[in-house]
Amino acid sequence: MIYRSRAPLRIGLAGGGTDVSPYSEVYGGAILNATITLYAHASIEPIDENGIILQALDRKEEQRFEWTHELPIDGKLNLLKGVYNRIQKDYGLPLTNFRLSTYVDAPAGSGLGTSSTLVVAIIGAFVEMLKLPLGDYDIAHYAYDIERNDLKLAGGKQDQYAAMFGGVNFMEFYTGDKVIVNPLRIRQEYLNELENNIVLYFTSDSRESANIIKEQQRNVQENNEKSLEAMHHLKDQARMMKEALLKGRLHEMGEILDYGFTQKRSMAHNISNDKIETIYAAAKKAGATGGKISGAGGGGFMIFYCPGNTRYKVMDTLNTFGGEIKSYRFSKSGLTTWAMQ
Repeated sequence: MIYRSRAPLRIGLAGGGTDVSPYSEVYGGAILNATITLYAHASIEPIDENGIILQALDRKEEQRFEWTHELPIDGKLNLLKGVYNRIQKDYGLPLTNFRLSTYVDAPAGSGLGTSSTLVVAIIGAFVEMLKLPLGDYDIAHYAYDIERNDLKLAGGKQDQYAAMFGGVNFMEFYTGDKVIVNPLRIRQEYLNELENNIVLYFTSDSRESANIIKEQQRNVQENNEKSLEAMHHLKDQARMMKEALLKGRLHEMGEILDYGFTQKRSMAHNISNDKIETIYAAAKKAGATGGKISGAGGGGFMIFYCPGNTRYKVMDTLNTFGGEIKSYRFSKSGLTTWAMQ
């Protein structure tokens, strides 16, 4: 028997960063995101040899261990090990030799929530194998707890819930790790137009988001007025985006994205840089009405809203910077698991 799972990556449309503690704990956060047809995949299969094999197939990394209740967190395949250790601690695993393999359709550090989505996918494979009694909110919070508390990785809360629930969601974040996911019922023609008009572009530069996020957290702790004001505006942006989408006012999308891009620059240093600013200005000159950096910033993916037929000129312009236009569709489903003989 082989146990498989996949969870969708996401593009953040508005409110990015307000899901990060302590801001979400003190002021409450709000984010609007949408999952896309790029995925994190995980599979668990029994093997004849003794022990445990961990593989990140996209990164061509592998480690082998004798059967043990705790794997070393040493900087190699830590997400896989972190999930294994926590599942072992909380539920106990049968003494079974197995291979845990993963693959992600986008590079780490690309700003599409790859790490958190991968954790959700790995948990999903174990849930399928062990028939664990975990609901949707349980799995998302479990993934968050493993990343933030067990592995001490800096980050927010949106990615785990996006990967679990799928679709277009307005998410609210409160004190005590309380999260409310509000699925948006958007008319299909609005989604079709949004999908047509949003260009997803990989700058070719992956980045380490931890330092940016840690500075953002410090700014909240130290009551940095400029940074806090920017986060308040980004929370407002999420509500503006929700209303525009639900009412089909897609002509406002670029302006709302541009408003958020301006605010996000003030949250922490290195969110933007000269290369990102040059790309952004060129895309707007070519016809985009707005855009944003995906994730914490500093590199990775960017999105641009291109009304009418401007997407083609924008794509031609973006191709001159040496990155990659990434094809996608919106994904309506979140974590999916199954087993095969």
